[in-house]
Formats: sequence, structure tokens, C-alpha cells
Amino acid sequence: MFELIAPTTLLLASVIIFFGAITQSLIGFGLAVVASPLLYLVDPDLVPAPVIVMGFFISLLTLYRERGALEFNGLQYALLGRIPGGFLGAALLIFAPQPILGLAIAGIVAAAVILSLLKFNLAVNRKSLFAAGVISGVFGNIAAIGGPPLAILLSGKDARQFRAALSAFFIFSSTIALAILAITGLLELKHLWLSLMLLPSVLLGYIVAGRLVGKVDKNKTRSMTLILCSFSALVLTIKSLIEL
Repeated sequence: MFELIAPTTLLLASVIIFFGAITQSLIGFGLAVVASPLLYLVDPDLVPAPVIVMGFFISLLTLYRERGALEFNGLQYALLGRIPGGFLGAALLIFAPQPILGLAIAGIVAAAVILSLLKFNLAVNRKSLFAAGVISGVFGNIAAIGGPPLAILLSGKDARQFRAALSAFFIFSSTIALAILAITGLLELKHLWLSLMLLPSVLLGYIVAGRLVGKVDKNKTRSMTLILCSFSALVLTIKSLIEL
């Protein structure tokens, strides 16, 4: 267990998770978008399973805080979509070499940034929720980044409803994702140990974010998050291309 991760790597990963947890707690999603490309650069073993576990816990905490605003209407269709999408993402994890996975993660982050910048007005119905769930499943099991497809679809909700709905979705979808990783042999005991070691960073990020909710500009936070994600995706792309 003590050889599992170098102390400096653990410290760096903890800082990344801390800022990712703050981001997700404030705007409803973002832990994986912020953390996955950076953690993959630090240690590929940290993506996707430990990030999914961290996302589960920050979602659980955020939903508890926003439980009064929860409306679960139709989210079950998105969760159904996570299942086939998750198996497709797991298949890519099994067969793709590490540099290709690095490029895939960078591409998913870049797509998430671009989609976040575009203004979509999509109808929220069974078909669109299921489609968002499938895309979320693919993205989620490759890079633990399952939030953007559903976040775009639910962007019309007010801030509290948005955070509550996404948190509820992440709790169930993370469980589905981890089950699929376990079934396909991609979830190992070392991933659970790594998750346990990073959990304090999630708790600290949630506590700090709780003091900032309502006091920080949501749009500025979102803009800074997108800039950081773009930079980390670029760095990961360069690293992966060099390794090809």
C-alpha cells in the first residue's frame, strides 16, 4: 500500500482533486473535467476509476446540500443510456494503447469546453435524455467526464435545481460506471486505495465551496474552469503525440 503512489504524486493529485471538488460543488459539474487530464499526466492509474469515486462522493455531498431543489423528472432515461455507453467506453479502455487514451481524454475535454461555450436549446424528453446518457457513458468510462452532455441539456434550470439534478444523476451514473469497470476487469483494489487516499481532498474542497456558494461569480468560475481545461487538454495532447 505504501508503494502504491509516490508522496509527491499524491500531494499533486490531492491539490488537483481539491480544486476539482470546489468547481463541481459550485457549478454542479467539473471535477472530472478539471481533474482527469491533469491526473492522467500525473499518473494514468488515477483515471478513470478514482476520479469516478471522487465524483460520487462530491455529488453525494452536493445533493445533500441542495436536496430541497431536487427534481428527478426523466433522469431515469439518461441513466438507462449510461449502460450501453459505459460498456462502449470500457471497450475502448481495454483495447486502446495509453497514448491513444491520452488523446481521447484530451479530445473529450476539448469537446466539453466547446460544447460549454455553445448555446444549445434542446428539448428535454426521453430521447434526448437517453442520448445524453449514452454519450455521458462513453465519456464517463473513458475519462470519468460524464457531466457535460447532461449539463448542456439541463442548462435551463436555475442554479440550485441544476446542481441537485446533476448530483443525483452522478450518484447513480457513477455506481453504474464502477460496476461496468468491475465487470470488465478495469476496477482493481489499487484504484480503491487511491480513492481512499484522495477522499480528504474532496471533503476539504466541499467545505471550502460551501463558504463560497452565493459569494463568487458563477460565470467567472466557469470561464476560469474552461481556460484551465483547455490548457490541460493541450498539454495532454502534446504529451500523447510525443509518446505515439
